[in-house]
Amino acid sequence: MVLRRVEALHDDQMLAIGRLECHLMDTRPPVDRLEEVEFSIFSQFGEDGILQYLLRHVKVPDTTFVEVGVGSYRESNTRFLVENNNWRGIAVNGDDSHARFILGSKLAWRYDVEPVQAFVTRDNIDQLIRDNGFTGEIGLLSIDVDGVDYWLWNAVTEVTPAIVVMEFNALFGPDAAVTVPYDANFVDAEAHYSRAYFGASLGALAHLGKERGYRLVGCSSNAANAFFVHNNLADSTLPELSSQEAWRAPRFLTSRNPDGTLSRIRSIEQRLAAIRDLPLIDVTTGGQVTVGEACVPAT
Repeated sequence: MVLRRVEALHDDQMLAIGRLECHLMDTRPPVDRLEEVEFSIFSQFGEDGILQYLLRHVKVPDTTFVEVGVGSYRESNTRFLVENNNWRGIAVNGDDSHARFILGSKLAWRYDVEPVQAFVTRDNIDQLIRDNGFTGEIGLLSIDVDGVDYWLWNAVTEVTPAIVVMEFNALFGPDAAVTVPYDANFVDAEAHYSRAYFGASLGALAHLGKERGYRLVGCSSNAANAFFVHNNLADSTLPELSSQEAWRAPRFLTSRNPDGTLSRIRSIEQRLAAIRDLPLIDVTTGGQVTVGEACVPAT
């Protein structure tokens, strides 16, 4: 109980800091790079600040969201939107840690965020969204499942988000348009011990975004998430970037050794070498390639 009170006090203090950051942002001119407006209140890598900036330059038709892959929801891409901007939406995760946190905190009654427990696949994502009352235009779609993220966004037809936040695998470089093959049961830790084999390249997501009417407007500085805005809703301050222009080298050291411990390998080339023979799909051709064939090490 004491720990919960301490955490709640800390969260209230962070929320107050976030609101100050938002007031400062109201005075800022447009920026060239999204990392210039990063700040984290409840997000992992500065996404709170980036989203607040985008809200000032995107005509959001509805303050609603769908976030897929949220962990415990203490840390997420949408929690600050809920508590600072009074957005509503669903938080989807495979286990129940997010439900226990949300329903055991003030989020359960002060705000409208619904925890949904489900292992999301391309066959059920639309049904999950529809069953929870979301159709048509929404404010935000965020997908971060460390796996088949590309295939999940490709399968979404039930909603049209103004803003899309997608996790990408920066190890795959700025040029390749590739993703791991679809596997409904994909888990990065089981796919390869290094946990470096997951997700899609930035080029693959940019290609999909363009097909769906979205422009790539930037990435977080730690190269965790990419941000897309619907072309019909973006103002002139949000130019479309190529994957080469937006790409950043990953700065987080999550690669593992065979025994599961952190390897702390910094070299992109070394991390790619461990997975070089694993298959990828080139989304521009539909053909299968290997990591080694498709991904030129970048620094």
